[in-house]
Amino acid sequence: MTNSSPDHEKIFDEILKMNPEEAQVKPGILGDNNGTKIHESNINFNLLPEELEEYLNRYVIGQESAIEMIATKVCTHFNRMKIEMTIPEDQRIVGNIKSNMLLIGPTGVGKTYIIKLIANKIGVPFVKADATKFSETGYVGGDVEDLVRELVYEADGDISKAEYGIIYIDEIDKIASSGNLTGPDVSRTGVQRNLLKLMEESEVDLKTPHDLASQVEAAMEAQRTGKVTRKKINTKNILFIVSGAFSSLPEIINKRLNRQSIGFDKERTDSSQKHEILNQLKTEDLIEFGFESEFIGRLPVSVILNELDVDGLYKILKNSHSTVVFGKKMDFKAYGIELDFSDDALMILALRAHKEKTGARGLLSVFEKLLIKFEKRLPSTGIKNLFVDITLVNNPDNILDSQILEDSINKFQKEFLIEHGIYLLFEDNAKEKLRVKAKELNVKVRDLCNDLFKDFFHGIRLMELENFTITEEAVDRPKEYLDSYIKENYKKY
Repeated sequence: MTNSSPDHEKIFDEILKMNPEEAQVKPGILGDNNGTKIHESNINFNLLPEELEEYLNRYVIGQESAIEMIATKVCTHFNRMKIEMTIPEDQRIVGNIKSNMLLIGPTGVGKTYIIKLIANKIGVPFVKADATKFSETGYVGGDVEDLVRELVYEADGDISKAEYGIIYIDEIDKIASSGNLTGPDVSRTGVQRNLLKLMEESEVDLKTPHDLASQVEAAMEAQRTGKVTRKKINTKNILFIVSGAFSSLPEIINKRLNRQSIGFDKERTDSSQKHEILNQLKTEDLIEFGFESEFIGRLPVSVILNELDVDGLYKILKNSHSTVVFGKKMDFKAYGIELDFSDDALMILALRAHKEKTGARGLLSVFEKLLIKFEKRLPSTGIKNLFVDITLVNNPDNILDSQILEDSINKFQKEFLIEHGIYLLFEDNAKEKLRVKAKELNVKVRDLCNDLFKDFFHGIRLMELENFTITEEAVDRPKEYLDSYIKENYKKY
């Protein structure tokens, strides 16, 4: 450490001798701004990389390599802060290299989900935004500093806690410039420059010039106290993670490697080829893509995420922690309906989702398309279980109609039995006839049954029967059928 002072060397020696348990956050060390001080009990700074990796792999499928990198660098970021907080402020090294990350991968592979899981696990405030909403001047779309202010809101006003939050910016590839000096590219370059200030270290005023309420409050405070207090948040320890699809990046890398698209291995999938090329990413490729070198310099960690294939989507659905399946089960559970799926049905849904070309988001889409009518109509019935198998996936409308038909007839049978002590049996042809007739008349099957057979108990009692079968003919001509049945069978009973 030739550039370190003797004091720094002494401090480093002491830190290196510490056990992780000894390097605890000292009360009040996390900031000088107004707000409740946050201690290690509030944020889990003790997570080890393998622990966070194991946690993320429970929920995210097919991204093992990416998760390894993300979990390691996030843990290093927070645990390094824990060590640095034990160093007196006047003896800390000037300059701070954070593990800000660039995530590259197509839509729906779990980029946002991974970061949300991390923020939740560690217990830090989390803010997510799309880069496309920002402009150089602010408030054509939005001000990049608003992200930092939003962290304070997410931290319930605790500035100290916000200073250790995570800011996640998606679609960062949309603010890359094409090299022009006019038009939109000027704004995109401006956004990059504004962001890089925050990604390193900057002081951000919590009261913004365009916030009239804040200005009025500040003026009243100045009149009352004679002082103007400016609350600020420091971005030194805020972790910035940006992401994008970067669809044209493989072409740039391929060009650098002096390859042509015709040289690709035709027997391999496009996704595997792209992933192989992206793994050879260099800083110069991102600069060629349209980012300033200073901006890329603030993102020392680059992570490539896999495009999800059918098998990956199926594994997501089979995962016990799957938010797609669990979320849909909870939708039905809200109405007291137990929902379950066969493995074959899940595979078909994974195949359909893969055709959507939106990654895991496609799963949500195909689930909604399949089950939305069931979710609408079953709560009005007495059906308490729904099993999604191949038959239902391939013929949802027919299965739904059949289930509702059975439920309607069951309800009528129960009511008729309770009221008259007679159990009515329905032949399959009679059930289908009732379904068709109810649809033609635009009435419910249960109401149609009541209208057709409400007076049957008189004749059935006359014959002293406990059971009576409803046939297709009885549905077509109920009165004539019962009269004819009584004439033919009265003497038998």
